[in-house]
Amino acid sequence: MAEFPDEKQTRGTVGGAPGSSNSAGFDFNQPTIVSLLYLSSFILGITAIVGVVLAYVWRNEGREEWEYSHYDYLIRTFWIGLIGGIVSVLLMIVLIGFLLLPAICVLVVVRCVLSLLRAQKKEPMPNPDTWLA
Repeated sequence: MAEFPDEKQTRGTVGGAPGSSNSAGFDFNQPTIVSLLYLSSFILGITAIVGVVLAYVWRNEGREEWEYSHYDYLIRTFWIGLIGGIVSVLLMIVLIGFLLLPAICVLVVVRCVLSLLRAQKKEPMPNPDTWLA
C-alpha cells in the first residue's frame, strides 16, 4: 500500500518541502488567488467578479493578520477598476477616455502585482486605503 503525503501539509503550495519556508515555490494563499483572478479578468473578463466576491467572503473569515490589509486593498482595487472603466468608456465620447482607460488598466495591474509580491512574502499592505499603488 502506497503512502501519500499529508494533504494538510502540502495543500496550497507549489514547490518546497512541507513545513519549510517556501522561498523557491509559489504560495497559493487567498490574497494571491484574488490577485490572479483580477489579472486573468483582462483575458477572461468575468473572473474579477469572482475575485471580489471571494475577497469579501474571505475578509470576514480572516485567517492571519497580514491578510486583512490585502483584502481591503484588493476590494478597493476592484472598485477603482470598475468605476474607472465606466468613467473612461463614458469619456470616450470626448476622446479623453481613450487615454484614461489604459491608465486605469495599468493602475489595476500594478496594484495586483504589488499585492501578489507582498502576499508571497506574507507581509501586510502598508497602506490599503490608498487610491494609488
